[in-house]
Amino acid sequence: MTGLTGSTTSMSPSTRQVWNRVRGLLLAVMLLVVGGIAMAALRSGDPHGRLDPRSVDQHGSRAVAELLKGRGVSTRVVTTLADATAAAGADTTVLVTDPDMLTATQQRDFRSGTASAGGRTVLIAPGFASVGTLAPDVDVESRTEVSERSPRCDLPAARRAGSADLGGERYSTEAPGADSCYPSDGLPSLVRLDAPNDGDTVLLGAPDILYNDRLDKHGNASLALQLLGSRPELVWYIPSLDDPSAANPADGGGDGDDQGSGETDGEDTFFDLIPGGWLWGTLQLLVAAVLAAVWRARRLGPLVTEQLPVAIRASETTEGRARLYRKVNARDRAAASLRSATRTRLAPLLGVSASDTHSPEALLPAVSAHLPHGEHDLRELLFGAPPADDTALVRLADQLDALEREVRTS
Repeated sequence: MTGLTGSTTSMSPSTRQVWNRVRGLLLAVMLLVVGGIAMAALRSGDPHGRLDPRSVDQHGSRAVAELLKGRGVSTRVVTTLADATAAAGADTTVLVTDPDMLTATQQRDFRSGTASAGGRTVLIAPGFASVGTLAPDVDVESRTEVSERSPRCDLPAARRAGSADLGGERYSTEAPGADSCYPSDGLPSLVRLDAPNDGDTVLLGAPDILYNDRLDKHGNASLALQLLGSRPELVWYIPSLDDPSAANPADGGGDGDDQGSGETDGEDTFFDLIPGGWLWGTLQLLVAAVLAAVWRARRLGPLVTEQLPVAIRASETTEGRARLYRKVNARDRAAASLRSATRTRLAPLLGVSASDTHSPEALLPAVSAHLPHGEHDLRELLFGAPPADDTALVRLADQLDALEREVRTS
């Protein structure tokens, strides 16, 4: 368009604009880093080597292993199913620290390898995921808090130990010859079942009697030593995800003892595949989303007009309004404002009445009459459609400015 070109306005953001855009993101990243460091510091005191006979932490079990060693019982730590089943025998106690961690196939293989060995199997807090296979004559009822409880049974080890810190998982069984001890509301948290060849299986509802910091409380040490020291060898089985048998959950044939275990043959449910702590992680994401929504909220209430306490330069007001338009991509409003202001300033120069200022039929002929040369698409310029992008908006502002200068100088 001839005669309507002029200097263009730069679209490159300034350093201050870049900083205003990224400072929120940087603040969020900094909060995440600080939060991560704080959580790491708070969790630095968490127990390491839980139920590990080599650990001296408060939740380790080094103390009970040393006491057993003094009584002539050797303790060997294994982390694979193959080692645990190979070590089973009449002179061996096999302790499983986390039975629920075993897959369905591992549970079947473990039971088939230890059930008729004639030794003792001690299961620490087995739940719904493992009881049906490892102790099919037992049902898991509910959980209760761990506290000092009396034996209230005829099991010699429990009667000699007296009160102990039991609780956790509670069971029920109707197996003949079973011992049910340390009950809470009539449901025991220690169950002993007879097994073939003079063997037996012991279910402990909670591991507290084996912790280093709880061993000297009540009859915990006596009960732990009698349960784990009845055979000269103790195999301490700590299930591991590195175990090759855990990586192959395919059905190995089994013997049907896993009926009622609550798991399908080697098939994990959707929730089984989700890492631990997913609920807490989801809650954190929800809180973060709410904070982000509050942070990005554009309106906290209705607009209120008030008198400014100081005089503001017109250029600052114009620049501030332009930034607001740009922030919300209101190019249509910005273009309409530019065209309306240009028409308002041109009308008095061209002798157009105030009532006809924004009338294309009155304003366009008057503008054309004052332009000495060139054909201009005045209707598109003064009354056209909104620009498609920021570059077109800047071009429109430059063309309107050039048109107004040309009319003034004509």
